[in-house]
Amino acid sequence: MPGSPRVAAGRTARRLSSLVLSLLLAPAFAAAPATSSSSPAPSVPDTLQQRIAACTTCHGVHGEGSPGSGFFPRLAGKPAGYLVRQLQDFQNGLRKYAPMEYTVRGLDPAYLREIAEYFAAQQVPYARSPRPAVSAATLQRGEQLVSAGDPARGIPACERCHGSQLTGVQPDIPGLVGLPYDYISAQLGAWRTHTRATVAPDCMAEVAGRLSESDITAVAAWLAGRELPADMHAQAAGSVQPPLRCGVLADSADGT
Repeated sequence: MPGSPRVAAGRTARRLSSLVLSLLLAPAFAAAPATSSSSPAPSVPDTLQQRIAACTTCHGVHGEGSPGSGFFPRLAGKPAGYLVRQLQDFQNGLRKYAPMEYTVRGLDPAYLREIAEYFAAQQVPYARSPRPAVSAATLQRGEQLVSAGDPARGIPACERCHGSQLTGVQPDIPGLVGLPYDYISAQLGAWRTHTRATVAPDCMAEVAGRLSESDITAVAAWLAGRELPADMHAQAAGSVQPPLRCGVLADSADGT
């Protein structure tokens, strides 16, 4: 009968025989050489340009940015300290953007510094991005916030930190001129909603939190349309005295 002990014992014996046979044959199959149709893996050059391909795909070969898209900023010529800090902020979850977080997740500090110094050394022409049509009053408000701030609301002028020509300050403060309108407005909005942050005290989050939505539009529009100065290099270290305490400026008297 199908369920009798003799039938069950026979099935067990056949299973054991099959298992022993497979164990005996396994080493032979494992040792078999690869078929002639297998091709060797392509050789990938171990160069910095190859290793930063994930960066240049979006930001351009020399970090010139993607003015047409408005969301991939220029990296070329920005202070190396600032670029390192942004990579670290993506690693540490302070700044949110999934592709960047994934790209830098396993990179060591020396590699981050190498990437930052490469892009900081690049010198390529600036390409202007379009900005939306805004009123004269909006542009006037933007210029006021950038050059004088709004003392009644505790908003310092952008120039107080980013330099008199808004080209940044070595080694940690980025330039603002030449950035696309969409990028500037998106980043100010990200600070307001805490999807972009940095080490405490986060002075940019503090400033952005005091800006209204219309203020952000005004600042982004005025900066995006500002004429580029003849010298786009960042100012020398120590040439500005930031009005707020900033964690990213930990080596200065105003940092912590």
